[in-house]
Amino acid sequence: MSQGTLFDKVWELHTVKILPSGQTQLFIGLHLIHEVTSPQAFAMLKDRGLKVLYPNRTIATVDHIVPTENQARPFVDELAEEMMVAIENNAKSNQIPFYGIGSGNQGIVHVIAPEQGLTQPGMTIACGDSHTSTHGAFGAIAFGIGTSQVRDVLASQTLALNKLKVRRIEVNGDLAPGVTAKDVILYIIRKLGVKGGVGYAYEYAGTTIERMSMEERMTICNMSIEGGARCGYINPDEITYNYLKDKDFVPKNQDWDQAVSWWSSIRSDADAIYDDVVVFDAQDIAPTVTWGITPGQAISIDESVPQPEELPESERAIAQEAYNYMQLNPGQPIKGTKIDVCFIGSCTNGRLSDLREAAKIAKEHKVAPGIKAFVVPGSERVKQAAEAEGLHLIFQEAGFEWREAGCSMCLAMNPDKLQGNQISASSSNRNFKGRQGSATGRTLLMSPAMVAAAAVTGKVSDVRELI
Repeated sequence: MSQGTLFDKVWELHTVKILPSGQTQLFIGLHLIHEVTSPQAFAMLKDRGLKVLYPNRTIATVDHIVPTENQARPFVDELAEEMMVAIENNAKSNQIPFYGIGSGNQGIVHVIAPEQGLTQPGMTIACGDSHTSTHGAFGAIAFGIGTSQVRDVLASQTLALNKLKVRRIEVNGDLAPGVTAKDVILYIIRKLGVKGGVGYAYEYAGTTIERMSMEERMTICNMSIEGGARCGYINPDEITYNYLKDKDFVPKNQDWDQAVSWWSSIRSDADAIYDDVVVFDAQDIAPTVTWGITPGQAISIDESVPQPEELPESERAIAQEAYNYMQLNPGQPIKGTKIDVCFIGSCTNGRLSDLREAAKIAKEHKVAPGIKAFVVPGSERVKQAAEAEGLHLIFQEAGFEWREAGCSMCLAMNPDKLQGNQISASSSNRNFKGRQGSATGRTLLMSPAMVAAAAVTGKVSDVRELI
């Protein structure tokens, strides 16, 4: 097993005890909750006569079901309104800090915690959402959990977990113009497979990763779960500390210096032992697009949908399923594929830097006729910052809709849905069947800049031709 990695150090520091099952009872430093997976957990707590053990270690917000076009209460969707009322009441009755719509701090749970400095290196973090791995960008160990585990954390502030192996994934070299963090993580998942990370924590490293901004690192760690890894992380460094300094919840003054010293101490040792090491060259990565029904079914913009015989035997059955569902033929170039909807947002790519990159492409262009294109900021703070820079005007002038903060069409548990067999260019994280709200809707994952390029051309396009 691994030794001396950040994962090993954080795991050991948060171990309460080893359970008879062999699992570790792990203390969770920060618990993030939202409106979809928490109501049942609070109900189970109530049924057992239990209270929230550490309310000050839980933060609540709303993101999954909130409309992004009309947020007037009560919501038109009665179930969504019911969920809103439930989390408002549960937060209030349990004295849990709650960031609701209009608070100035509402947004996607994986966007608001980093931007406020709630997420810090060396923490253990849990949330009832698969993409909790996002917080690993700060050197935290962060797990997506199910509803029963949300209950466990509320009641005990701990989780029973099996320790993971650690795979170091190095990406070295300079990325070519037009190639982004989204392309890097789609490339990694393509190479290692959607189940390649099962049983592992991913440690991302190498010169390419080290040069990335915190928002780019969050994109990388966000999609760890799409590669099968339970969590993913990057060792904290000066880029991490510069991002965190002066944020709301980070230590201040001399406490800051002590915090930085401790954060640096939990970095993986130079002679750390890993269970596996994989190395990639950044020069091999091009703008990348998914063609199928898993994030691993991805190709560069210059490639064609693979022929069955080009794939390993184990991947041919799901490839055939993907050809049929996506209505794409083997050998067909992905570039030039007509699209209907363009979505820029999500916990993967709904931050300010993502909107800036997309706005560069949208500027001085118009959304192609017949294309529905919209931008959903990841949080109220992101929206405010983007509007201060005038990004909303660039998008609106180009023909994009400018929305309120929320998860939106990433998972379509709100009014933002595909219709029929529409095909979307999406900056989100999953392209599963029906993911964006229609049982026959189709999703092509790509970077925000690539989505903007698709919006102004009406088809999957190479962003490098527009920069």
